[in-house]
Amino acid sequence: MSQPLTTVAGISFRHPPPLCSFLFVIVLLVATFYTLHHPDATPPHLFSPNTHNSLTLRRLFLSSASNATVSSYLHSLTRHPHLAGTKPSLDTLTYVLTHFQSLRLDDTRVAEYEALLSYPTHISVTARFTNSTTVEFDLNGDVSSSSDVVTPYHAYSPSGSAQGSVVFVNRGEERDYRALEMIGVSVRGCLVLARKGETLGRGVIVKIAETKGALGVLIYDENDGGGLGGIERGTVMRGIGDPVSPGWPGVTGGEKLSLDDDRVSRRFPKIPSLPLSLHNAEILLASLGGARAPVEWRSGRVGSSQRVGPGRVVVNMTLQGEMKMKKIHNVVATIRGSEEPDRFVILGNHRDAWTYGAVDPNSGTSALLDIGRRFALLLESGWRPRRTILLCSWDAEEFGMIGSTEWVEEHVLNLGASAVAYLNVDCAVQGSGFFAGATPQLDNVLVDALKLVQDPDDVTLTVEETFKSQNNIIERLSRVDSDFSGFLHHAGIPSIDMYYGADYPVYHTAFDSYDWMIRNADPLFHRHVAMAGIWGLLGIILADEPVLPFDYIAYAEQLQAHRDAVSKLLEGKVSVDPLSAAIQEFSLVAKEVTDEAKKLKEQAYSKKDVAVAAKRRELNDRMMLAERGFLDSEGIKGKEWFKHLVYGPAAEPESKLGCFPGIADAIETNSSEGIIKHEIWRVTRAIQRASKALKGGFT
Repeated sequence: MSQPLTTVAGISFRHPPPLCSFLFVIVLLVATFYTLHHPDATPPHLFSPNTHNSLTLRRLFLSSASNATVSSYLHSLTRHPHLAGTKPSLDTLTYVLTHFQSLRLDDTRVAEYEALLSYPTHISVTARFTNSTTVEFDLNGDVSSSSDVVTPYHAYSPSGSAQGSVVFVNRGEERDYRALEMIGVSVRGCLVLARKGETLGRGVIVKIAETKGALGVLIYDENDGGGLGGIERGTVMRGIGDPVSPGWPGVTGGEKLSLDDDRVSRRFPKIPSLPLSLHNAEILLASLGGARAPVEWRSGRVGSSQRVGPGRVVVNMTLQGEMKMKKIHNVVATIRGSEEPDRFVILGNHRDAWTYGAVDPNSGTSALLDIGRRFALLLESGWRPRRTILLCSWDAEEFGMIGSTEWVEEHVLNLGASAVAYLNVDCAVQGSGFFAGATPQLDNVLVDALKLVQDPDDVTLTVEETFKSQNNIIERLSRVDSDFSGFLHHAGIPSIDMYYGADYPVYHTAFDSYDWMIRNADPLFHRHVAMAGIWGLLGIILADEPVLPFDYIAYAEQLQAHRDAVSKLLEGKVSVDPLSAAIQEFSLVAKEVTDEAKKLKEQAYSKKDVAVAAKRRELNDRMMLAERGFLDSEGIKGKEWFKHLVYGPAAEPESKLGCFPGIADAIETNSSEGIIKHEIWRVTRAIQRASKALKGGFT
């Protein structure tokens, strides 16, 4: 059952707490009345900065929500496709920029970069069957003739043609190729057909096929774009960020490597790949000869009679593309802090989309725009955060988190010195159910925010109550699939990533539209409002609390769980004692810091008490900097740009650990005892660095 909007004085509210809703209206009316009668005077602040009741402020923020407003933002953002580097993307940039400028925040500016982006000019796939018939596949199944939607393609796939027999490789994982070897099937000199799975990204599927001697790769999705015939676009570039400025920002006039430089060329596959519709994939699957598919592959649309090939069909795939240097644009809006303007809480979402982007990413963009609107209302009523808040709209994420990565690389030293946390929302609403990933010290503050927000699907419960009953797992951020990666994995900034809905069927297809959103994922925009509420509250809490609400005891407990997982995998073959000792020391320091924070929180707040303020500042800095201790200058072997040794992407895609990527890779590749020991010691030293940062001083 949904609750109707309440409108007071022209402001629409989504199930507001009655007292604070009308209190907020009173705040606005009094300020407006005063301004009308005293046009040259400064409007009165109905609460002074940092002396207001924090709970009242948070309720005021929640009560200013408007489903209709968020809906209008999303409708405007998704009027046309806006692939990064294209002219329509500039219209979306202008919309976001103008919105933030209209709010009269302290500063709104554009950060411009140059990046190498990839676009298709011609693609074709033709199948020739044993009966001499030839079929040229329609590769634009989800694109109408009048549409500006880009043809389905894989960005950064090399141009060229590949021809050969087809072999079905299931999900394209290493174990799938081992299964083929067991039945005497090789993919060398063939094209491989893979169905998208949950484990590997398309780039890894192509990389593995390349190592097996395949000539090309075709990838399809059994979801069929929600039964609509959608085809999934995406990138196959390895790593993140602009490929011709690896490790430094792609600023205009800066250094750009040539395409034949090894640091650039190794980022791109050597064999072509294309996405394929389910309909076309099933034509190929039905024509395959050879051995029957292994029993463990028989799921979904792969039945017991499925053959894996090769034989009975030859496919020619052709891709002509172009790589162009394009200008990309991040928008950064600033709300300057009143007491610690040099400490930053950053909220970020990307703006670019493969097609219309109603879910990915503009459900998140519309939430970010609404947070900005609500923050502006709070500012008008007298609030100002203790610390500075940045609202960031990233560009070119779909090509490999390029916009956010270039910004992180440009500001990495300042971020390391002053960034409190990064709060990411990519797809705000994909469906039902709240999901989140975070670094462990932010778990409790996330749960606290969930307790204040009404569940969008059950008005009798909070989001925290439904989260606890349905999911109750805060994931760890070792994956590399959104803009938090540069902040956490490269700069060591505590991070959160949030979304509604585990996944959605029209991912990266032309059906990711406003119409699909209102028909399927969030017809009344209740989930959008809930996500904006959670996201904005986290920004307020982390920017306002005198003592940062970081919980390093929770982090210590998580490290211990990770150590246990490593020990179980090693089965006593290699000692983890150094790791255990480092975690024990970290736990002791975390307990001391928690006690210190509790005492400082109990002391009455006063800006005039310089000594207490200095103690809070010093403690906050230690808690802020501790995450940086987990960074290692050498990075993860094979993925050296990624510096975080606790959470980061393992180079081996089938790693059995979701943490300690260096250790995970060493175990997965059956490395020598000495190499595994070295990786254990690297993580040990990282935890020791974090302990020293958290403790402070030089003892």
